[in-house]
Amino acid sequence: MQLLQLLISGVAQGCIYGLIALGFVLIYKATETVSFAQGDLMMVGAFSGLAAMTLLGFPFWIAVPAAIVAMGVFGAFLERLVIRPILGQPAFSIVMLTIGVGYVLRGLITMIPDVGTDTHTMPVPYAGEVLRLGGLVIAAEQMVVIGATAILCLGLFAMFKYSKLGIAMQAASQNQLAAYYMGIPVKQINGLVWGLAASVAAVAGLLLAPITFVHANMGFIGLKAFPAAVVGGFGSLPGAIVGGLVIGIVESFSGFYLPEGFKDIAPYIVVLLMLVLKPNGLFGEQLRKKV
Repeated sequence: MQLLQLLISGVAQGCIYGLIALGFVLIYKATETVSFAQGDLMMVGAFSGLAAMTLLGFPFWIAVPAAIVAMGVFGAFLERLVIRPILGQPAFSIVMLTIGVGYVLRGLITMIPDVGTDTHTMPVPYAGEVLRLGGLVIAAEQMVVIGATAILCLGLFAMFKYSKLGIAMQAASQNQLAAYYMGIPVKQINGLVWGLAASVAAVAGLLLAPITFVHANMGFIGLKAFPAAVVGGFGSLPGAIVGGLVIGIVESFSGFYLPEGFKDIAPYIVVLLMLVLKPNGLFGEQLRKKV
């Protein structure tokens, strides 16, 4: 029973890592760029949902989709204003730019009086509820995280599989030049991808907020989501979720069975082992170039 309890806890945490890793993979597939601002976009999404409920007075069921849509618009705006002008420059420049964007977002939130410097509780209707199955106790927050992640993954699968927009995104991610010649608006697609990545990050933030509270530094969890993307394979959307689950479960078990401190380094040990044994990740593609 203890093993099952740890497994469920690890899966719930791994779903959060997987959702943030989805943002890494979406942006990488579209622009071949790694965005280290995903964790801070998740933090802004959580604050957006909190503001919608506490300041605007929206009920939970309206505040959540409103925050997700707002973050999607913000992500597309961010790509158009900040990222697009620098595309074509060395990848290192874009990576440093995304790191800078993360610091700016965190700084702007911190500058808001009585908001950025405090820790806040998000008022969700399922807070404190538990499901008891014999000796197994499952928090409602964990069930919501797992269920919402499953629904989101099914929705993304259906979009990429059956919608024209999803197919256009896949074509642009495989070969932007060929997609452009086929009439696909690649620049607009890139903006939509950034918007989608920001929306997914907002979902992760809204799911994580009832568990760890809302604060300006909650975006640092993105540093653990990055190993999830590496483990799953940086070019694979299913791999991002699987990698997140692997990292979450390893972290849960190592925190219980191993000495204090191993929980924080376990994800990076897994990454090192993966890079040695399977550098492309669990679902990564084997890419080759002729020289």
